[in-house]
Amino acid sequence: MKNQNIITFGCRLNSFDSQIIREKANSEKLNNIFFINTCAVTKEAENQAKKKIRKIKRENPEAKIIVTGCSAQINPKDYKKMNEVDLILGNEEKFKFKKYLNLLNNNSPEIVVNDIMSVKETANHFIKGFDKKARAFVQIQTGCDHRCTFCIIPFGRGNSRSVPIAKICNQIKILLEKGFKEIVLTGVDLTSYGNDLYGELKLGKLIKEIFKK
Repeated sequence: MKNQNIITFGCRLNSFDSQIIREKANSEKLNNIFFINTCAVTKEAENQAKKKIRKIKRENPEAKIIVTGCSAQINPKDYKKMNEVDLILGNEEKFKFKKYLNLLNNNSPEIVVNDIMSVKETANHFIKGFDKKARAFVQIQTGCDHRCTFCIIPFGRGNSRSVPIAKICNQIKILLEKGFKEIVLTGVDLTSYGNDLYGELKLGKLIKEIFKK
């Protein structure tokens, strides 16, 4: 799949997620399908995503458009109203998009968005690299247990879920062997790393283990 067929808005974690989608899409040899990985931090980010969706459809009238990411998770009905959209997937469902490709042939866009707060599995996705990037992002955590009145992110990402130290070190090893010289640890609330796995915060221990390797 061409890089431009996956459009990413928002944070580094979204960039990591898009790389997962890219690798899965490449293995399926998909063509003429666009993934829009949205952000919900600001209204402007949502508006930019919708603007991009309309532009893609104008330039590629036969293409199928799948909308996912935090904005799709939180406000899926907003995208269902768009004639240009063919499928809306939640933040967990986007990694299983193969299951839902048959829905692209429906006359109206389908919404496949489940309750992100019910997701308990540890965040864990391996990637082979980052296309045309000098640095690589490594997800160590996703979600947030805080409920700040001004922040909508927990409703897009769910509660905090950490990746075990051994799996993080293995991911970094893979990327270093690919020649990446800069590794960026990423997540939603890094300071909460490990609380769900070990019963206490372990970010410092994680960093020590990485340097030991």
